[in-house]
Amino acid sequence: MFSFVARSANLSSTTVAATQSVANGSKALSPAVSIHIERALVPPPAQKLTTNSLMASLPINPIRASVSIGGPSQVRFSHTDVQIPDFSAYRRSSLQNSSADNKSSAPSRQGFSYLIVGSGAVGGAYAAKSIVGEFVSSMSASADVLALAKIEVKLSDIPEGKNVTFKWRGKPLFIRHRTAAEIETESNVDMSTLRDPQLDSDRAQRPEWLVLLGVCTHLGCVPIANSGEFGGYYCPCHGSHYDASGRIRKGPAPLNLEIPIHTFVDESTLVVG
Repeated sequence: MFSFVARSANLSSTTVAATQSVANGSKALSPAVSIHIERALVPPPAQKLTTNSLMASLPINPIRASVSIGGPSQVRFSHTDVQIPDFSAYRRSSLQNSSADNKSSAPSRQGFSYLIVGSGAVGGAYAAKSIVGEFVSSMSASADVLALAKIEVKLSDIPEGKNVTFKWRGKPLFIRHRTAAEIETESNVDMSTLRDPQLDSDRAQRPEWLVLLGVCTHLGCVPIANSGEFGGYYCPCHGSHYDASGRIRKGPAPLNLEIPIHTFVDESTLVVG
């Protein structure tokens, strides 16, 4: 038993040699294929410029200066991404080239500037005029005050045979200094021929003075004095004729010219209203 074990130990070298000398006769079923794997490149996350990220880029430790041969060198922080401002988008096409002479284009540029300034000045003046006009009109008399307004006329300034126009309560006021011939002519008019019959004596407090509102009774036009077929007033809008007493004689007007309330204060003063 023990002799067999001792002999089997000598066989181990032979077995190892045979094992190493005999090659494996098996062949591969398919040739080897190399597989190329593409790696997905993921871009780094964009750094957001927030307060925390900006604070992290600042030096944390206190900055100290040391002078020694073996000491660390100076650390200097500088921005290398600072861009020089470019105002090309705001420049005119004639001034894009900074090295070109701008004297040749100066007249056109100055003319444009003067045009803009002048237009602005005109617009500002018009706006100021409107504002001042509104402010002044706000201080004027109201409509109810104007309705009770009176006007005083000096009769000595009106020559005989003339008609003078005044503005009273926003309407034209006719004051006519009639001659003796006009008074006689209007007094002898036949009432049956009048569309709106009225005696001349009822229309004139004093025969030589005739006070009328210069508003046509047809559509409100302003008649022309000393005109028309009857020598009184003529409305050019639709052809109404009035005599020297303001009575309608011909045309589409239905009524005579209106006589406002008036008073003769003395021989040379008239108050209307």
